Amino acid sequence: MANVTVQQILQYGYAALEQRHPLSAHVRKAVWALLACRTARLGGHVQACPEGHVERVWYNSCRHRLCPQCAWLPVERWLTRQKARLLACDHYHVIFTMPDELRGLWRANVRVMTSLLCATVHETLDELLGDAKYLGACPGLIAALHTWSQTLVLHPHLHCWVTGGGLTDEGHWHPVRHGFLLPVRVVMAVFRGKLLAAMDAAVPKGTLTRPDGMPLRHWAILRNKLGRQKWNVHIRERYPHGTGVLTYLARYIRGGPIANQRLVSCTQEEVTWRYRITGEHAGSPRQGLITLAIAEFIRRSLVHVPEPGTKVVRCYGL
Repeated sequence: MANVTVQQILQYGYAALEQRHPLSAHVRKAVWALLACRTARLGGHVQACPEGHVERVWYNSCRHRLCPQCAWLPVERWLTRQKARLLACDHYHVIFTMPDELRGLWRANVRVMTSLLCATVHETLDELLGDAKYLGACPGLIAALHTWSQTLVLHPHLHCWVTGGGLTDEGHWHPVRHGFLLPVRVVMAVFRGKLLAAMDAAVPKGTLTRPDGMPLRHWAILRNKLGRQKWNVHIRERYPHGTGVLTYLARYIRGGPIANQRLVSCTQEEVTWRYRITGEHAGSPRQGLITLAIAEFIRRSLVHVPEPGTKVVRCYGL
């Protein structure tokens, strides 16, 4: 099938999925918007030549932030605003990933866990870069939440755009020394400690709901296990300007977990799409194909519908 879209896949498989699985109101609202986008259900408008030579009828867009069809213009506007704020300095792309063992806690507390993740990442970078041992200044930071992997499974992580320098308390600019932002092992340890401490404080108070009625002693066992593991923090190479990092972050502003361009084929039973091969398969071709039952594809996609009011992009510092 040529030109497969997320809207077509929902038309094929959503009705059956909705009957079998309970869905929250904001998820149903998102699907309704995606199905109605650029159809007569949302009305339309006419564009006509004043001389009467050409006349076109255009159906209105849904403008939902999960819709791949409506993503381009808002993303370009966001990029234009952010590029106007770029400083003439190096920039860094830093990625903080939550351990897979915390997926259940994330599903049960999406909004609270989002705030905890963003806050602890900000505190980690602010504390370390504010230390004179590393930078001794306040940097600029933009953090974009990304909750999916290439295969659409739940994989919460934060992509951060960090200026290669910052302002001291006296108002002087301090650049990053020798192109080295921070030691990744130190960043990982501080991030791990801060997020675990924040969850330790929230779980007993009931601010975080334990998944499936997990007893406190089981949480303590899991917490101790996570405290001994290495967490995934990646500091990528230095960029001489911030445009490249901003463009990467912009992919997560709008459009949902998968772009229409990655979809290869769709039938009434299954969906095939392209995914990027990373990690242990780095020596393999850069892209592979994955095929899933259409119900599973839709289920995985809807996991990433943000709750109303969730801020998936946050700015700190400068």
